Amino acid sequence: MKHVIIGSGAAGIAAAKTIRANSPSDEIVILTADESIYSRCLLHMYIGGKRDALGMSFVNADFASVNNIDIRHGVRVKTIDTKNKEVSFKDGTLKYDKLLIATGARSFMPQIQGLRKATNVHGLRHLNDAKTIKEKAASVNNIVIIGAGLVGLDAAYGLTMMGKKPIVVDMSERILAANLDNYAAEVYKAKFEEAGATFQLGRKVVEVRSGENGAVAEVWLDNGVKLACELLIIAAGVTAHSDLAESSGIETNNGITTDAYLQTSVTDIFAAGDAAGLSETWPNAVLQGECAALNMLGKKTEYNDTFSAKNTINFFSIPSLSIGQFVPKDGDVVKIKESAKSYQKTILRDGIPIGVILQGDISRSGFWQQLIKNKVHIADMNRVSFANAYGFNDDGEYVWDV
Repeated sequence: MKHVIIGSGAAGIAAAKTIRANSPSDEIVILTADESIYSRCLLHMYIGGKRDALGMSFVNADFASVNNIDIRHGVRVKTIDTKNKEVSFKDGTLKYDKLLIATGARSFMPQIQGLRKATNVHGLRHLNDAKTIKEKAASVNNIVIIGAGLVGLDAAYGLTMMGKKPIVVDMSERILAANLDNYAAEVYKAKFEEAGATFQLGRKVVEVRSGENGAVAEVWLDNGVKLACELLIIAAGVTAHSDLAESSGIETNNGITTDAYLQTSVTDIFAAGDAAGLSETWPNAVLQGECAALNMLGKKTEYNDTFSAKNTINFFSIPSLSIGQFVPKDGDVVKIKESAKSYQKTILRDGIPIGVILQGDISRSGFWQQLIKNKVHIADMNRVSFANAYGFNDDGEYVWDV
């Protein structure tokens, strides 16, 4: 059996590991446009000079040889011949028995006047993006970032480590609006400002103007403020990288369409990770890669762990984690615990926890995730423990009691 995997991110590598663990003799080929295997969660560390390309890898250096996996870097698949079960790329073609598309996502470019014509505009999604940003930022001072979510602040964090003072623009009134509440977000905002970053919040970019050389020169906001700009970074979200599937006749809809077994509309072709548009979190991409791999091996396995409302953040050595919903509605019970080093906010609806924010001390996060994911009723919020959320089996082991 020959398995071809397109993409070497979290889903693709997890799939390769799973196939090898379950079938020592099957052939595995990974085709990836990237020149190395790396974690995109560490791109800001590369910009800031804290990691090199090798230090961003999430597999051992001998991963390919130890696992007998043929990894071909710098290969961009152009077409999939679904009838003849063959993929083509610049230097040839490759047959497959089972195919996994794990091509990830790409930066979304918003509709802003002048943006698409300007040069010196970059997203932050791939290692090449980080390399370009680091190189260009070294010789300029006026850097603007559109987007104050995780990716935008990753870029800002890396740039502040370079000694730069980026300006971050976002339509929301606070940073990390999709991840944290006002209190927890403000902790980070203060730290970013101490490091030299500034913010234009509650503002919208309406126009980007370029100089005579075509490079971005000014960013105009909806209140008439003009920002000098020599390097513009777009962090306004991502879109599934599903063009390859769509052009090959595979059904797509905001990502590659899959069934419960992560098989696409074409038999023997599977999709996982951001390309499938199921979630944008690393853990879920890994789970999808593992599930797709088992189905590629004929081990029918349904992907049903779709809970993805979890975000982990760490800037300035302050860890934070949010799970589920963190904006209460009328009737919800909100419990807040604060100390000099930590902050915890828990929201209950009808006695069931629906969200938690942990900052400073993120221990027991797995416990909270299980409570929220499994909708476990809590009788007394002041006495929450494993004992009143779990039951015991005959061996005295904790088991989930739902």
